[in-house]
Amino acid sequence: MRLRILGCSGGIGGDLRTTAMLLDEDVLIDAGTGVGNLTLPEMEKIDHIFLTHSHMDHVACIPFLLDTVGFQRKRPVILHAIPETLDILSEHLFNWKLWPDFRKIPGEEAPILRYSPVHVGEAVRISGGRDITPLPANHVVPAVGYCLDSGQASLVFTGDTTSQDELWKYVNKINNLKYLIIETALSDEERELAVISKHLCPSLLAAEMAKLRGDPAIYVTHFKPREADLIMAQIEGLVPQRRARMLEQEQVFEF
Repeated sequence: MRLRILGCSGGIGGDLRTTAMLLDEDVLIDAGTGVGNLTLPEMEKIDHIFLTHSHMDHVACIPFLLDTVGFQRKRPVILHAIPETLDILSEHLFNWKLWPDFRKIPGEEAPILRYSPVHVGEAVRISGGRDITPLPANHVVPAVGYCLDSGQASLVFTGDTTSQDELWKYVNKINNLKYLIIETALSDEERELAVISKHLCPSLLAAEMAKLRGDPAIYVTHFKPREADLIMAQIEGLVPQRRARMLEQEQVFEF
């Protein structure tokens, strides 16, 4: 597998893009504003979108992607998410008010978009023997992370989450874990906000890292703009043994 980071910021402005990752050539993991970095031919190749949750910074570009290339494709894009997320999108996004319902365009027999519900712990196998497994997350809306398993190695992306134990029960059973991408949206100066909004800050991340067995390469993501250097300095001071690094836009992981 090859994972290209299209966007990994908690905000926009200048070169900043919100969360979107391109797996090989045909799968998006979340679809924030980073999708706009793809060329039109690259967009046309997207067959699957796996969503962690329904917040705008993770779904903003789905409507534009479908509207831009959906009519040029010969088959629908499959949107994979937990049922609660799919329900939210139906009610608040693809509702003919904020955006058309592409499950019915150009017709229900051959739509541009199809939903496919996923469930925690149940792997979805897509072409090429690639397994994508939803993992528990703890956020203010129903949410999941994902384990991407090529058969040779795995990468875990937590999505948006705060402190929890359930995630690590799954992660610590992954024998071939090579990379862990985990959020830390806020600095410790904003710990109270992190708790309320169910994000991690460096001190909360340190507590989560104590639950992790094994030694995958750790990359931290979802920084609020202007706080990246402060957050990384605090992480390095609290968990130096983990050697966590900042996730960067256009970074590529092969596993």
